Amino acid sequence: MYLYSIIKLIPLVMVNRVEKLSLLSEMIAFAKYDKDIKNIEYNFLLGVAKQLDISREDFDYLIEHPVTYTHLKSHSERIVQFHRLVLLMNIEQEYDEENKSSGVIKLYNFGLRMGLSHESITKVLYLMESFPNKIVPPDVLIDIFKTQYN
Repeated sequence: MYLYSIIKLIPLVMVNRVEKLSLLSEMIAFAKYDKDIKNIEYNFLLGVAKQLDISREDFDYLIEHPVTYTHLKSHSERIVQFHRLVLLMNIEQEYDEENKSSGVIKLYNFGLRMGLSHESITKVLYLMESFPNKIVPPDVLIDIFKTQYN
């Protein structure tokens, strides 16, 4: 599937294990926000865990025992994490068209919590509709946030 192959395009910028576990835990919380994790979401998250060098055992443990959120200091790390959440939301929406607006609100709130600008988040969510599979390419996403950051 296209979404699985795009994870490899996202640069790995995390430096320590605590941040990696926090990010993965945040993504799990995002997937579990209003219901259980679907198989396709689980597989996507497991792919992200592998990319972050987190074992399956640690990943499965995080599902039931989330770690405390660690705010990312680097703006680029927050952009990468936001992009992962966009991908995860699109996986979720493929199978849950009824709750589409709640996914967008959830993503918006997670972006704000990470300290990203509301203008950039809004622009990404707006432009998302114009891309195939609603997936904003990483370079476009980065340009949106660079423009707002400067």
